[in-house]
Amino acid sequence: MDITKIPQIKHTDSNNFFLLAGPCAIEGEDMAMRIAETVVSITDKLQIPYVFKGSFKKANRSRIDSFTGIGDEKALKILKKVSDTFGVPTVTDIHEISDAAMAAEYVDVLQIPAFLVRQTDLVVAAAETGKVVNLKKGQFMSPESMKHAVTKVTETGNEQAIITDRGTMFGYQDMIVDFRGIPTMKQYAPVVLDVTHSLQQPNQSSGVTGGRPALIGTMSRAGIAAGVDGLFMETHFDPANAKSDGANMLDLSLLEKLLTDLTAIRTTINSL
Repeated sequence: MDITKIPQIKHTDSNNFFLLAGPCAIEGEDMAMRIAETVVSITDKLQIPYVFKGSFKKANRSRIDSFTGIGDEKALKILKKVSDTFGVPTVTDIHEISDAAMAAEYVDVLQIPAFLVRQTDLVVAAAETGKVVNLKKGQFMSPESMKHAVTKVTETGNEQAIITDRGTMFGYQDMIVDFRGIPTMKQYAPVVLDVTHSLQQPNQSSGVTGGRPALIGTMSRAGIAAGVDGLFMETHFDPANAKSDGANMLDLSLLEKLLTDLTAIRTTINSL
């Protein structure tokens, strides 16, 4: 997979890491456009190839009364508007086979959630759209096993696969990232580190997932130093009131400083 194949992606000659970032879920047009405008401005300044991220629906919620979305088509149209307005590609996750063709009409990258990445029919449906497929590594899977997930994509004739590590379950309520898996997975496809979901604290008794956002900088720096090709992070201008995953999202006001630091680290590594 060559990231230059992602439609509309910019700054691919900068030799910088690429970034998938945005809110956990599309809560409305104003919030999506506000976040996109800020991140595009920062990534243009730092010459970071950027893909806007937003879930058009949230199917994997802890509680039945949790926010799931504003309506599939409405959210997908907002993602398309972000792309058309700012000239950037977009990514959203899919949960059912029927989602693949529908979402492919609006976005450039289809993401397979970690807990569904072994679902062969879903992965194949995403691959058959011809879109880039971002495969989240299952929290229960080894790095080596992701070779087979990538093969499910490439066997359809679609060579556009990305692997994203989002941590491995460590006990019932914590995640851990084993950086030894990064070079292993890079043999199969470009590797992204999901720094915000890696810091989740799932399975809380309240039914609301927790997180450790204070460690986003630490996790990001470690990922760049370990040689990941890209980073994935969720960000919001008001995480405390976000409708999904607010506990582990990065406050948007902190993004520019973090990305500036990470770009400096990447520049140093490139010079070694």
